[in-house]
Amino acid sequence: MALASGGAFLCTPALLRAAAAGEPAFSWDWLQAHALDLARKPYVAPPPPSAAAKAVTYDTLSHIAFRPERTLWGKGGTPGVRLFPLRHGADTPVSIAIVENGRARDIAFSRDLFSGEEHLPAGVDGFSGFRLMNPKGEGDWLAFQGVSYFRTAGPLDQYGLSARGLALDTGLGKPEEFPRFSHFWLEAGAGGAVTVYALLNSPSVAGAWRFVNRMTPQGVVQDVSMVMQFRRGVERLGIAPLTSMYWYGEGDRQKAIDWRPEIHDSDGLALLTGKGERLWRPLNNPPRPSTSSFVDSNPRGFGLLQRDRAFDHYQDDGIFYEKRPSLWVEPIGDWGPGAVTLFALPTRHETDDNIVAFWTPAAPAKAGSRTRLDYRLRWIATEPQPLTLARTVDCWRGVAGAPGVEPIAGATRLVADFAGDSLAGLTRDSGVAADVSLNRGKPLSIAAYPVVGAAARWRMIVDVARQGDEVVDLRACLRRGGAALTETLLYQFL
Repeated sequence: MALASGGAFLCTPALLRAAAAGEPAFSWDWLQAHALDLARKPYVAPPPPSAAAKAVTYDTLSHIAFRPERTLWGKGGTPGVRLFPLRHGADTPVSIAIVENGRARDIAFSRDLFSGEEHLPAGVDGFSGFRLMNPKGEGDWLAFQGVSYFRTAGPLDQYGLSARGLALDTGLGKPEEFPRFSHFWLEAGAGGAVTVYALLNSPSVAGAWRFVNRMTPQGVVQDVSMVMQFRRGVERLGIAPLTSMYWYGEGDRQKAIDWRPEIHDSDGLALLTGKGERLWRPLNNPPRPSTSSFVDSNPRGFGLLQRDRAFDHYQDDGIFYEKRPSLWVEPIGDWGPGAVTLFALPTRHETDDNIVAFWTPAAPAKAGSRTRLDYRLRWIATEPQPLTLARTVDCWRGVAGAPGVEPIAGATRLVADFAGDSLAGLTRDSGVAADVSLNRGKPLSIAAYPVVGAAARWRMIVDVARQGDEVVDLRACLRRGGAALTETLLYQFL
């Protein structure tokens, strides 16, 4: 259906015929049935991207903007919707419709929807995605654009990491398959909520996604429902995939070729296991592609967090890494056995998204099988839930051995600081000890003590000997009388 001037919509004959035949114009049930029917048919790839769309670069887009007066919705508490033209990197058109009273009305592309349209090459004739605007129409808080990627600016109003609808065969040393959202339907809800429905399609799978999106004082919340059916088997299925960037941080200064002290969108992977154990795995920039799996059953949550919120740790007054949102996944219902998978690629640039985390079910994704799952995404600036245990706040690496003497050859020192109320008032005489285990290598010394002048903060120092460049995984926490005082730190020596 075409968008007429003034914001009214006109129906296409096809939609009127569907309504006259008694078929629902649009519903969640209809979309699920449509996606499953699509999965039973051979995959049809979209036409190859046009050269015109590929020519729309980042610099070109600086001259182009969706006209504010053509914003959809934007009144009565409903967020405004603005659309993106095709561009380099998001060069396959998507269909976007507005749903009202059970009827879907397509938005027709028109170049005059954009100011600066003279900078759009001839042949750019479609949308690549959309964004939901803040209440005053100044800036946005949610955007869908490019295959199945989406992101929000979070409570600190700064974009960072992204999420995806689905990951297929990520980190297997072969080309990754990128399913795409080919059709979107947007529906306004109560209290400023917006429901986004999406049809996903790829050679291996077709499915329906529903996102109920809400702005809250703590951040953006998305309740996600998904149902998909596989045309063919998938070796590694990634549910609720999160994509981020980690170049270097305080613990790997040797990679800091840029003048800024730290550069990363996220600094760690947090996990809350099905048994209630809280884990923290600092991110790294590996010398070669690296995959880690954290086996679990019915996980309570996982996410990529940006814990370090101090501006002076980044010193970037242009893109503000300390304001990048954290993203937490909360499974709804029984997810069963599987693993949280963390995949990292080496990078020498902050423009590369080199970190991916997702849930991999233990059950294989076979041809003809169907998967239904629900989960909640929370884009936040703080911890996803109150921590009764102290958390890891800093990790550094250096040479092993006592200061002022020759370093121990073939050994590395890890220094990790924990902070939290569970450590308040404890002294060297309180019986606190570091519980440390390694999958390989050898611990040469282990120590833990309160940091002088810092309340409720303890430091753990571990010297580890390893053979050459072997990868060593460390697991550690502070305990007192057998009870954990801190979350469990999972650290990887590369």
